[in-house]
Parts: sequence; C-alpha cells; structure tokens
Amino acid sequence: MKHLIFDVNVIIDYWLEEQSASSTLQLLHPTDAEVKLWIVASQLHTLHYTARAVFKRKGLDADAASTVTRQLLIVLLEKVDVLSNHGFEQADTYLQAQDFEDAQITAAARSLSGQDVCVVTEDKKFDSLGEIIALTPAQAILWLQKEYQLPTQTAPLQFIDLATQQAQLRPQLEKGIEQVLRHGQYIMGPEVKELEDKLAAYTGPKHCITVASGTEALLISLMAIGIKPGDEVITTAFSFIATAEVIVLLGAKPVFIDIEPDTCNINASLIEAQITDKTKAIMPVSLYGQPADMDEINAIATKYNLVVIEDAAQSFGATYKGKKSCNLSTIGCTSFFPSKPLGCYGDGGAIFTSDDALAQAMREIRVHGQSKRYVHTRIGVGGRMDTLQCAIVLAKLELFEWEVEQRKAIGSQYNQLLNAKLQTITQRPDRTSVFAQYTVFVDDRELVQNKLKEAGIPTAVHYPVPMHLQPAYQELCKAESCIESVKAANRVMSLPMHPDLNNSNQQLISDLLLEITN
Repeated sequence: MKHLIFDVNVIIDYWLEEQSASSTLQLLHPTDAEVKLWIVASQLHTLHYTARAVFKRKGLDADAASTVTRQLLIVLLEKVDVLSNHGFEQADTYLQAQDFEDAQITAAARSLSGQDVCVVTEDKKFDSLGEIIALTPAQAILWLQKEYQLPTQTAPLQFIDLATQQAQLRPQLEKGIEQVLRHGQYIMGPEVKELEDKLAAYTGPKHCITVASGTEALLISLMAIGIKPGDEVITTAFSFIATAEVIVLLGAKPVFIDIEPDTCNINASLIEAQITDKTKAIMPVSLYGQPADMDEINAIATKYNLVVIEDAAQSFGATYKGKKSCNLSTIGCTSFFPSKPLGCYGDGGAIFTSDDALAQAMREIRVHGQSKRYVHTRIGVGGRMDTLQCAIVLAKLELFEWEVEQRKAIGSQYNQLLNAKLQTITQRPDRTSVFAQYTVFVDDRELVQNKLKEAGIPTAVHYPVPMHLQPAYQELCKAESCIESVKAANRVMSLPMHPDLNNSNQQLISDLLLEITN
C-alpha cells in the first residue's frame, strides 16, 4: 500500500487549474487500488482559509468565496481521508521544526509507520524533519508507476500484514476508539451489544455472546453444557493447545482423533468408534480456515445425544454447504486474536448458538455466573470482551467481506502456483476457506524455512507437536496413535497470507519455494 499526503499548495493549484493541476488530478483518481490518499487534519483550516482568500482576490465576494471553498472541500473529502494530528506529538514537533506547518504533516504521517508514504507538495523546502519523502505531483505519478525510486529500503515481506490493514481503516478505528474514550463505558459498553448483533446477523444464529478470548469461548461453552470431571470430549489431535486445554481445566478428558491427511481436519469417520458412556461432546476444529465435515459429525452427535462445539477460531467468514462457520452446530466459537481473519488489537472472542437456554447460561458465566448484580446462580469466570476491542472489531467488519474475498482469491492463486509440484492443504468443493493460514507440506522443513528466511520470506509452523504428544497432556488424554497428525506436524509449513498480499510477492514466494523443494 502506498500513501499520498497532499499539501495545501498542491490542492490550491488543482482548484485554480494552475501549475501541477493536471498531475494532481491524476493522483486524485488512482487506478491502483493499493493507493491511499490523505490530507492532514491540521491542514483543513489552512486550506479553507487560503482558498477563500484566493477566490476573493479572483473577484468573488466573501459569501461566494466561502460557498465555493466549502463545495470544493466536500468534493475533496470524498476522495481523501483525514489523517489525525495527535496532541502528544505536537510539542516535540514544534521544538524541532523550522516550518511548523510542514512538520505537523510529518508528525501525522508517523501513524502510517511501516508504510510507503510521501507528501505531495510544490514546496521545494518542505520541512520533513528527515522523516518523510516530499515529491512534486509529477514525481509522485512516476513513483506510483514504479519509475521513481525513493531513497528508502524496501519494506520486509510480512507474514501477516496488519499495518496495511490498519492504515486502510485508520479513520474508522480512530472514531470507534474515541467514542469509547468519550463515553467511558469500558466494560459492557454499547459497542459490545452492537458487535454481538452484527456478528449474529453475519453468521446466522440467534445469539452471539462476546467473550475475552477464543479460549474463553471454548471454556464457557463447555461450562454451559455442564462438562465436569470424568467426562470425555472428543476432539482433533492436531490444533492449537487451547482446544484441549479447556477440556482439561474442567477435569474432563480429551479424546484425540486423528486427522484427514489432505485437509488436516478431524477425520469424522474415526469418531464413532471412540464414543463411550462418558462422552458428552464433540469439538471439531475448522483448521486453517476450512470447516470440517460437519454434517457427518452432527449426525453422530444426534445419534448419541452429544453436543457439537465448532472451534472456529480460524474460520470466521468461511462457509460449509452454504452456511457460515460458527452456525454449523449447537455451538460455534471463534477468536479475535490479532492474526485471525477478523481480529482485534488484543484478545477477544465470541460464542454463537440458537439455543436460548445455552445463550443465557453463557451470558451469566462470562460475568462470574451472575443472573443479576451480586446474585451468582452458577459458577462463572471473568470472561467479558473489552468495549475497546469490540469497537475495533466493529471497524474491521466494514472491510471484512472484501478481505474474505481477497483471502479466497489469494489462496486460489497459491493453489495454481503450487499444486502441480507441491502438496498443499486440500479445500473441499462443498465448503470455503478463509485461509487463516496458507499451509503446504514439505520435507526437510527446517532447511526450507532457513533458505526462505535468507531470502526475506517469513514462514511459520502450525503446529509442530500434536496435542496428544504434548508433555503436559500425555497422561491426561486418551488417544490412539494418530499417525496422520504426527506426519502433518513434521511437514506442515505456513506461507505469508493476508488480504493485501500482492501477485508479485506471491509469485516470488512460490517460485523460490518450488526452487528449494524440487
């Protein structure tokens, strides 16, 4: 993502159709979707004042000059976003600056740290404090066309690029956070209910209960269905440890089932053989962004009167036979950990159900088991999601559908680039994936990772040790050999994956990976 911050002089010339007007017109209508346009908040008054004065000198009376200026500003603000000036930076900036007005632009640009940023200006002596590049409109056009190289290092390739997403949503994020700071309801503020309503509408069940994390979502769900010491919960052997952790915390025993070798999701055909009179629930994980075979799992659960809890921490936004993940079973749980497809800036999570009684129990459990203030009708936890985090997720929801489609397109492109020569995670035709990770299978994984790292390409392993082999769990769980889980743990490797990953970087990653592994 490239960011252009317009100085006042450029906008005035554009409005008057003087000097660089044609170049500025081109910049204000970028053909590249990866260009973001800004004007700094402190410049708006200067722009209004200067333009009004210019139009008066051109012969307009005061009222007409004000009207024209206002109309032009309205049109401008349809094309550019306003970049905030943070008060805490202004004093230091003033002490350093030769030109305080210019330096205020620089101070605002700091919020776009890690991005490709330039100020578009006609000021040959623009005071950037040595922190930002200033280009004329003509130079900025060449820069966007990659014909003008800025004297800065290329930003490293990101495994998950939250900085670009944050820059894209900065006005919405700032508005949401500021609203919470103003009303001061940091616990269970109005944004909590607003987010729950929107999440429920998006996924389809009657109820959404936001909670402090994806782990809390699983824990509260198990508590709500009455899991107790001695019970057994069937789950996959291959996932993040939180899936098993919550079972053990309640004194129950995780019963680990092996995975399908091509999807790495729980092998539903192996579940029924492990059901005993102690089994109370099945907890499949929608790994890497793709739901498991939920119809078969739900059918088994119905036959044995079990509850199904979908661990959808990685699959929010995915579908299974036309239905959204989190609405595929009695209970669905997701996580808003920052790296998830829909993430906040800390911990957060949500539970989904259409069962009224379960929803009521979950709401009480998340506030220490209270049915009303200081009346504790059940054992609970402190499991609320902070209002600030809800405000952040609300802002991100505005872009989420676009991000889901981007993830699908990027995952499909990876498949086209890699499938013929490398084993990748299979996506079943009756479901979609949001590609929380894009994962491949490689031999000599450490060698491959090191060579990619040397080339500036980050990777990750989700997950290097199956849950039934984790030291703390071997004596607490029930598992067969889970051969496929062990094989996967030794071979899986995740590549950079995020909605802003461009085609050229995908090609670079894929070409180098195939060169190393073939």
